[in-house]
Amino acid sequence: MRLSPVYLQKLAEAREQGRQEGLKEARQERYQEIMRSAIKNLIKYRFGSVDDELKTIIEPLSVLEPEQFIPLLSQLSREELLDKFNQPQSNE
Repeated sequence: MRLSPVYLQKLAEAREQGRQEGLKEARQERYQEIMRSAIKNLIKYRFGSVDDELKTIIEPLSVLEPEQFIPLLSQLSREELLDKFNQPQSNE
């Protein structure tokens, strides 16, 4: 069975698009990993350690841009950070 050149071209394009999307996803995951690590290090520097309570704010902070989370980590107290990022979600 011989495949048409048009079909083969579309197949190659689809493979390339899938490869590009996979690379983009991998870059985004790596970026998030780096942000979580930076946040963890900033918390450790600021408060001396990263205990279980402080670990809970790493993920919510990691969705922010550095321009947003760095001032928060620099200026807010431990209690203020925990209050700000551990508020129960409303079901409204």
